[in-house]
Amino acid sequence: MYAPQDDTALLAEALREEAPPAGARVLDVGTGSGALALEAARRGAEVTAVDVSRRAVWTARLNAWLTRLPVRIRRGNLFAPVVGRTYDLILANPPYVPAPDAGRGPHGRSRAWDAGSDGRLLLDRICRDAPALLSPGGLLLIVQSALSGPDRTLELLRAAGLKAAVVRRRWIALGPVLRSREDWLRRRGLLAPAENKEELVVIRAERPR
Repeated sequence: MYAPQDDTALLAEALREEAPPAGARVLDVGTGSGALALEAARRGAEVTAVDVSRRAVWTARLNAWLTRLPVRIRRGNLFAPVVGRTYDLILANPPYVPAPDAGRGPHGRSRAWDAGSDGRLLLDRICRDAPALLSPGGLLLIVQSALSGPDRTLELLRAAGLKAAVVRRRWIALGPVLRSREDWLRRRGLLAPAENKEELVVIRAERPR
């Protein structure tokens, strides 16, 4: 399970800036501990949270119970549990860390951060499937690393008919996962020789009314 970190805080800032009204339908996909879902529920939104991890689902349910906030929490792969529904706001903090090809997909705890050799294992699926779940005027907020191609995210979302732009950026020190694969990232040109920080971005995409 993914514990809240800098990317969660950055996306929470973007959520607070959007200030969804009470009753807004919000989906938090890849909810982890439920931190973003709970932030939206505190504002009176009708929140559904989804995660593929059993541990994450139980943790999010426990946190919702402890805070007495109403959040529908479902276990499933990305949007599978909510097919056919639409939302005013979708929040996504997916795995986005580029990982060396080990001949198999992420497994165990690494599912919370590893996302294939280009970091886009789930990002591309979100860009493809999320637009159909947005109500007219609905918003998608995604946080990702600059290492995993924000320009590609913008390109895919715009191709789907959304108005998309980077609305927040933050540089943070390399964490343990990135430090463990620094040499590989530098060989691939994703990290400059002397670079010791990672840039996080929040992308905002809006469906026309």
